[in-house]
Amino acid sequence: MTEADEADLARMFRAALEGDEQAYAAFLERVAALVRAVTRRKAGSGVDTEDVVQETLLAIHLKRHTWRPDAPVRPWIFAIARYKLVDSLRRRGRRVEVDIADYAETLAEPVEDVASPREVERALDELPPGQRRVVAAVGVEGRSIGEAAAAFGMNETAVRVALHRGLAAIARGRR
Repeated sequence: MTEADEADLARMFRAALEGDEQAYAAFLERVAALVRAVTRRKAGSGVDTEDVVQETLLAIHLKRHTWRPDAPVRPWIFAIARYKLVDSLRRRGRRVEVDIADYAETLAEPVEDVASPREVERALDELPPGQRRVVAAVGVEGRSIGEAAAAFGMNETAVRVALHRGLAAIARGRR
């Protein structure tokens, strides 16, 4: 990715943070493609790439206020994605060793967990019950899409749809 791509991604995210829904949708699509490519390259076949992508997008949404607009956005995104990939590998019982050199060019300051339980609860309270339980299971409890589908008697596509709709509703409510 070039500096122009980085600047374009940061511009979209700044606009999204100011309430531009189209910019947010475009930003999330670009981020999903980036995270998908990195996850496939780094994790191989032992990980459900789409789970990692969805969990990363959820974390980005919940932590969007932690990004500093004067800082590059890619290192912030890849730090979150790296943590979600490692979490996914751990849940599957694999020993996890991620070479920091693979991420050296994208690393920035550590991303802090700054959303308070109260903020998370408030955001979840605004959702219909079906979306609330899916967003809570995947985003808060750390379940995979497959685990949430099994727990709620849903197929994985329905869980992804509920997660996406729940996140979109939260995004609309935060403006």
